[in-house]
Amino acid sequence: MAKKGQKQKKYSPEFKFNVILDMRTNGLSYHETVRKYNLGDDSIGGTRQMVQRWERIYLEEGMEGFMKQRSGRPPKNRKFREPLDKSVEEDLIAENQRLRMELEYLKKLSALVLADEQEKNKKQ
Repeated sequence: MAKKGQKQKKYSPEFKFNVILDMRTNGLSYHETVRKYNLGDDSIGGTRQMVQRWERIYLEEGMEGFMKQRSGRPPKNRKFREPLDKSVEEDLIAENQRLRMELEYLKKLSALVLADEQEKNKKQ
């Protein structure tokens, strides 16, 4: 794990694949793998857990699993969303306008009722 103020290292999918492949073919333990590839200080077990996570991803998804972004926010450019149909988009715009008009009407009505009540209280 990176200490405060340090950036975390990012490893390429190819590097992760090679580390796991070497570990499995040579029968290395997680600790030996961390030391061999100089992945960081394993005194708290963070890098050992990282190698364990890489192995789990490799066993479950193969090499393609290393290509996925797994943590943090999704990217801002949301290309994965499909564009809406034109009719659906028009319906949503119309509903949005109707709701805005309804809200404006209710606000004005509330203001009139409040003003009317205040006027009645002054007369009494």
